Amino acid sequence: MRYPVKTGWLEPRRDVLAVNELSFEVRRGETLALVGESGCGKSTVGRSILRLLRPTSGRIVVDGIDIAGLSRKRLKPFRRKVQMIFQDPFASLNPRMNAGEIVGEPLSNFDLAHGRDREERVAALFQRVGLSRDQMRRYPHEFSGGQRQRLGIARALAVEPALIVGDEPLSALDVSVQAQVINLMQELQRDLGLAYVFIAHDLAVVQHISQRVAVMYLGRLVEMGDTRQIFANPRHPYTKALLAAVPIPDPTNRREIKPLQGEVPSPINPPAGCSFASRCPLAESQCRQSIPALVEVAAGQAVACHAMAHGH
Repeated sequence: MRYPVKTGWLEPRRDVLAVNELSFEVRRGETLALVGESGCGKSTVGRSILRLLRPTSGRIVVDGIDIAGLSRKRLKPFRRKVQMIFQDPFASLNPRMNAGEIVGEPLSNFDLAHGRDREERVAALFQRVGLSRDQMRRYPHEFSGGQRQRLGIARALAVEPALIVGDEPLSALDVSVQAQVINLMQELQRDLGLAYVFIAHDLAVVQHISQRVAVMYLGRLVEMGDTRQIFANPRHPYTKALLAAVPIPDPTNRREIKPLQGEVPSPINPPAGCSFASRCPLAESQCRQSIPALVEVAAGQAVACHAMAHGH
C-alpha cells in the first residue's frame, strides 16, 4: 500500500510505502494479533482487508475470491463477511441516530430485516452483547465507553460476518472495562466461530486473546508465529525489544531494559536492506544491503532476520 505525498512545491511527488510484501492467513475461529509501533502500518493492513482502502497491489482473498480489485457494486456481498470494530467507540457512532438505529442500519443496508423483524433482531443483538432492550432508544452520548464499544460489536455482528477486524478496540477503555470486552469477544468467537484480526500495541492483552502473533516494523512482517512461542522465545531483535518494554506488575521484580537506539527510518525514503538495521544490535553488513525474507526457524515460527539465519 503506497500513499502519494508531496514534500514541497517544487519537489516531485513521492510515495510513502505504508505496507510492503506482507502476507498472512486467518482461519475460522482464530485470533491473529497484529502488533508493532505506531506508524508501522497495522491500521492500513486492517483497513485494506476491509477494502476501506484499495491496496496499490497484491491480493485479499476471502473464501477463495480475490476482493482487492472488485468494484463497489461487486464488493458489497463481501462486506457482510468482513466487518470492523473501530478504535474510538464514540467517533465511530453516529450521534444523530439512536443505538437501535445504529445497530439496525446494516440489516437494512443488506436487506436482511425491516420493520418489526429488524427491531426484534436488534434487541437480540443487544442482549447478546450485554445491553438491554430499553437502551435501544438511547443516543451514543448516553452510554459509557464500554457500552459504546459493545454497540460497535453488536453493529459488526448484525450481518453475521466470518471475520472481524478490531483496530485497537480496547485502547480507549479502562482496564476493568477492557477485561469485560475481551471476555465478550472470546465468548462470541466460541459461539459463532468468528475469526479476528486484532490490531493492538498492548502485548499483555495480545498474549491473552490471540492464538498467533504477527509483528510489524515499518510496513513489513519481521516475525510471526504461535503466541506462546513468540512470548516464550522471541527471535527477532525488534520483537525482543517490544516484549522487554512490557511492564511487570511486581515492584520487587526489576529488570534492566535496554531501549532501542536511533530513530525509525522515514517511510518516504527507507534504507536499503533491512529497515531495522540502523537500530539492531545484531546488524551486519548484509543487513544493510538486502532485505531478509521471512523464514521458518522453528515449527510455526518465522523470522525475517539475516542474523538469525546465520545462527546468532
